[in-house]
Amino acid sequence: MDPGDPEERSAAADPAADTTGGRDLHLFLQTLQTLWSTRELRQLREEAWKGFATLNDPLATLLDMLDASRGCGGRGPSLEAWVARELERWLQAQPRPGPAQGDPALKPLQVRAVRLLTEGPLSLVEPLVSIFQLQDADRSAVLAHIHRLHQEGKFKEDKVDLVERYVDSLPHLQRRLLTLMDSWCQPGFDIRAVARQYPQAPLRLERLSPRALGRQVLRLLEQFSLDPALCPSVLTQQRLAALRYLCYKRLVERSMSQESWAELVQGLVGQDEWLREQLLQLLASQDDVATVAQCALDLLLPEERLPATVVAEMSQLRLQESSAPPRTAKAPSEHRRDDCYQLPIPREDIHFLASWEDLARHEDVLLQPGQVVGVDLEWRPSFGVGGRPRVSLMQVAVAGRVFLLDLPRLSSPTGGQAPQAFSQLVSRLLSDPSITKLGYGMAGDLRSLGASYPALAQAVQKLQGGLDLLQAHRQMQVADRPAPAVDRAAGPRGLSLLVQQVLGKPLDKTQQLSNWDRRPLGEEQLAYAAADAYCLLEVYWALCREPARFHLPGALPWSLGLGRSKRRGTWEPPPQKASASPRQVCSPEDATPEVPARAFRVVCDNMLGGLARTLRCLGVDVRVLHSGEDHRQAAEVARQEGRVILTSGLPYHKLRAQVGAGRCLAVDCSLKAQQQAKAVIRHFNVRVTPADIFSRCQRENPLDTRSVPRARRPLLGIHIGACNCDQYLRVSKDVMKQLVQLSVHPGGSGGAGSEAPHSDGEQETGSALEEAPEGCTYDPPCRWLEDTDLQTRVPATLANGTQLQLAGVPAGVLRRPGLQHFYCCTGCGKVFWEGSHLARVTSNFQEVLEGAPCPAGGPS
Repeated sequence: MDPGDPEERSAAADPAADTTGGRDLHLFLQTLQTLWSTRELRQLREEAWKGFATLNDPLATLLDMLDASRGCGGRGPSLEAWVARELERWLQAQPRPGPAQGDPALKPLQVRAVRLLTEGPLSLVEPLVSIFQLQDADRSAVLAHIHRLHQEGKFKEDKVDLVERYVDSLPHLQRRLLTLMDSWCQPGFDIRAVARQYPQAPLRLERLSPRALGRQVLRLLEQFSLDPALCPSVLTQQRLAALRYLCYKRLVERSMSQESWAELVQGLVGQDEWLREQLLQLLASQDDVATVAQCALDLLLPEERLPATVVAEMSQLRLQESSAPPRTAKAPSEHRRDDCYQLPIPREDIHFLASWEDLARHEDVLLQPGQVVGVDLEWRPSFGVGGRPRVSLMQVAVAGRVFLLDLPRLSSPTGGQAPQAFSQLVSRLLSDPSITKLGYGMAGDLRSLGASYPALAQAVQKLQGGLDLLQAHRQMQVADRPAPAVDRAAGPRGLSLLVQQVLGKPLDKTQQLSNWDRRPLGEEQLAYAAADAYCLLEVYWALCREPARFHLPGALPWSLGLGRSKRRGTWEPPPQKASASPRQVCSPEDATPEVPARAFRVVCDNMLGGLARTLRCLGVDVRVLHSGEDHRQAAEVARQEGRVILTSGLPYHKLRAQVGAGRCLAVDCSLKAQQQAKAVIRHFNVRVTPADIFSRCQRENPLDTRSVPRARRPLLGIHIGACNCDQYLRVSKDVMKQLVQLSVHPGGSGGAGSEAPHSDGEQETGSALEEAPEGCTYDPPCRWLEDTDLQTRVPATLANGTQLQLAGVPAGVLRRPGLQHFYCCTGCGKVFWEGSHLARVTSNFQEVLEGAPCPAGGPS
């Protein structure tokens, strides 16, 4: 094959030959180069395979790419070699083979491939030989090149691959191979004895060290699906390595709790005397006598093998324990470290779900469309011993709450309806593109979930609307600008480092390496699991508010190339409103990131009560300071709960200095509440939809203030707050009639003939003739009221102790023919029904609502 073949020259010189199928090769390579720089191999592979499928001639495109990159190679792995190997795999996976040997179109490609092979790096030899079938063509040039490399010592065939191919599909040989390799890993075995036995075999002894052999054995055990008991020596070496790691974490790093350390070490050592001896040596080498003594006590280690100072300390500890009162379980707040991230929600908002009934009770909250959730998983560490660990806990965090799913219980065949309900709920959560799923290393977590529970084997493939904050973290690090007050040489890593860089404090990881299979879980474990998921939400909100501060190129979802849904998969600037404050919108980099209304959390000072009520009406989570609280309280609330401060002006600069730019806004008090709300929505780019209207309860503080003039309430210290709950139960008209009748006539069956008194401002909201425009039907995501939800019917009281406020339901509303449903707030018991308020609010905020029907004559 002559590199100067005229066929090749004519093919290469033909400008009309389009090998890319109309796709810009430069853009394709640029996309791959960006992903290659962040080492996102899974996304890189997906992008490459999609690109291969669009090419008219993938083989010619590969050669064009290799031609263009000649002379630019470095010493490390190259993108070009990786693309060549991926193309080889992609071609093997295609149902239709490439050009056959003897095809006239293949010969010029082979000529080019041989030239690149002989002039290019060694890593291209194997993929180019396979892709262009050079082993079946005129092999003289290829063989001459390989012979020259072999003579120079640069080409060696992989002997591990040879062995694997030799024992393929032969289980008895696979077992003998692993038994032999395991015997070489026994303590004290000298691998040089094998080298002396086979002097003619050029062995590289560093590749036959116990550590390197152990990695190969564990890989082959999983690949051949064989019993780990075949390799006791390798497993012992793995346990020893895990033992050293745990001792380092507890005694040096001090990043593990004593309880977790003792439990894991006991599981690793068991009755193995050799490992127990290694543990004694590790403990004896430590200087921290008190901690070593506590470890020895917990594990019942023999005192005669320990230093005298440790034995004396053990005696002191026994005396202290015998005289001390019995230990009581501590609440999570007692274990809090002030130097670590603090979970901003109370313990009662952490829900442990272990049954079908638990899932059904919280399903509507977990699957609420349009929300953002943090997802994380926990499992007992196995340290590579005993196969892949089984996921024990799945955490799902929503604004204000965290749900901990007990996976072993929910997936147990004895759980009745639970296994099916669990798999359906998780599948729906992952596949709903309107729900943004946040994670850190999400693909690996979902693969572990699928491997643990076959019903979720396609978890990675089902994921839509996923946003991996690991990618954002890598982009922050690629910017090569050290984050403020973070020492990258030491300290937290991974998600803990991201939380420190964004929120100011790292995660407390002392419970990370604990026994997540234990039931019941300890309070510290519950708090850690909840914080691990909830911090994802707070990091996401912070990055959305200020992407430039963290060196991200634009609004978070688009900068990572992951839209929340097809509708929002590409960035579109919001339409310019005539009454909006001027803000030039040109590109995603210049735009304020969009925040869903229900995820937007604010704290208002007590002069902005009207604004607070209006924003809450639109679904925003609002907290209002009462008159007895100082403005400085707003900064504390904002930091603890991740809220934005809205202030009436004077304390603005002091508050902004405490929470930072973008977290505080001075509101113009000369504007009416509606105008203020629109200004806030535009300033923070809050996405409000018709479904957000009245998604939060508006009921004022249960304290009866009707007899107190509104102007005097602040003087008396009365907090004009609101329920703010966003969880409702749907009630049919017939059930509501029964409940109202029972409340009016507890002992009889009389009708609701007399109108019940209602509080100030609670007029019959459905009596107006005004109708809601088409598409504005009130339909919040909530479940039906069931008998099990009622603790008592007289008075009507929910299972959580909340009494329904049935006195506020006028008799005329119950007789209205078009009204079918009522809604009751689970937080305060107020009863709602659809009326003219919905149409009025929709009309008043038409210009800032997303997806709302336009009024007649308005923009289409």
